[in-house]
Amino acid sequence: MKIQRLYIPIIVALAMAVGLVLGSILNFPAQGGGIGIASGSNKSKLNKLMDFIDNEYVDDVNTDSIVDLTVNSILEKLDPHSVYINKEEMEQVSQSMRGDFVGIGVNFYMYKDSVAVIKPVPGGPSDKAGIKAGDRILYADNYKLFGRKLPNDTLFSKLKGEEGSKLTLTVFRKSTKKQFKVNLTRDVVPIKSVDAAVMANPGVGYIKVNRFAETTADEFHTALADLKKQGATSIIVDLRDNGGGYLEKAVEIADEFLTKGQLIVKTKNKKGRIDETKATGDGIFETGKLFVLINENSASASEILAGAIQDNDRGTIVGRRSFGKGLVQREMPLGDGSAVRLTVARYYTPSGRSIQRSYANGGEDYYNDFQKRYESGELYAADSIKVADTLKFKTIKGRTVYGGGGIVPDLFVALEGKHGDEALSQVMQSGIVSYFIFEQLDKDRTGFTGMNATQITDKVSTGDKYFNAFNKYLLSNGLVFQLDKYNARVKHYLAAEFCRQLLSEKAYYEMILKEDNMVKAVLAEKK
Repeated sequence: MKIQRLYIPIIVALAMAVGLVLGSILNFPAQGGGIGIASGSNKSKLNKLMDFIDNEYVDDVNTDSIVDLTVNSILEKLDPHSVYINKEEMEQVSQSMRGDFVGIGVNFYMYKDSVAVIKPVPGGPSDKAGIKAGDRILYADNYKLFGRKLPNDTLFSKLKGEEGSKLTLTVFRKSTKKQFKVNLTRDVVPIKSVDAAVMANPGVGYIKVNRFAETTADEFHTALADLKKQGATSIIVDLRDNGGGYLEKAVEIADEFLTKGQLIVKTKNKKGRIDETKATGDGIFETGKLFVLINENSASASEILAGAIQDNDRGTIVGRRSFGKGLVQREMPLGDGSAVRLTVARYYTPSGRSIQRSYANGGEDYYNDFQKRYESGELYAADSIKVADTLKFKTIKGRTVYGGGGIVPDLFVALEGKHGDEALSQVMQSGIVSYFIFEQLDKDRTGFTGMNATQITDKVSTGDKYFNAFNKYLLSNGLVFQLDKYNARVKHYLAAEFCRQLLSEKAYYEMILKEDNMVKAVLAEKK
């Protein structure tokens, strides 16, 4: 498979923005009814203009697209987080925040014009039907999927469907060189928002949260309880690259750690109404050491959780200054399947600070903040972080914290690698590594049969077979790196991805955490 040619600055910018476009605009579930675009004479003016274009304009025009442009233009004048979601995008957005979808339950990608199964979702319909990693799905019922360069939306439409609906797949298994049919029933497949819950060290539990969706608080509670049973007396909550989601889910997770009556967050709307949310005292980890990991992409609900922990002096915030988003949105349907997510309030941390960055120079400048942080050296040195001295606030124990631009960590950890090496770190945790490992396994999956994580690591790390192959793979996809000086680091990431595809997400994270600079900083802090 050829991956579209990329360039290093683009990779960094895209990777650093993961989650922010969706996550930063989702704080409240949908409420209320539709909302009009305008009122009175202005509304009438817009309606008349659309009628004139429909009935009198010389050419045929898709007025729906004009309305979309109009709505977007209006929202752009408000703030960077008030956005319009057209009806085509709404299902995908809703599905992500719901935390599940109905389908066959496989991770796949188009490899040499065929649908290649990277891994079936454990316990999903495909897994139950016996589909394995490496299988090719040739037909969905009688619809041909291979050799056609089908777009993803067409593929998804053939594999998804109503819950309980039947589907016959024609599958080719490379390991046996046999073609066969599989009958399965589409079912609800969870989209996990808690990526991992593992022991990072004896007594230290680690939970990675990728967004705050409807199921997140329940997933988190289950993970936290399980880690406690395994002997965790300290917890690391990883919110790096978590662009946010539902405010109420961040509140529920904060409640796991705070004692009854402690303030978690307060919001203030246009009419000046202030709502305060306090801990209930029902949390299952109200004592014990707590560390929260954040970076420049931790936004919105992530900042609510981090701010509540910091202002109540409940734990240590570790990493780099967070994104700086302190606005609350509500989803308002427009009646045709589309919706607008409109900013309806500001939120404040328990000490009273707003962490919203200025957006006075427009959305483009606002979302290019990473470049400014990079150029200023903030991502590599704590003393380069610029805070507003006039926006000082006090935590419960009297420590000084600052508002006006994100959560500043208590313990700073620089961006991984030396200044200028950040692109490699992003690439090593991107999809290109996943595709490379799949293709290596596709050549010799039986060579890894029965191996555990240690054996897989030894196989990948001994010699330069996979290192050299990966370097060649990057070059073939237009990515040029001087990998030799990162030999051990690259092999470590490759071995971890082998473990993910052959074993589990748990095995992957157990490996990755061994070389994670923020986790290392936490473990050093505990000693």
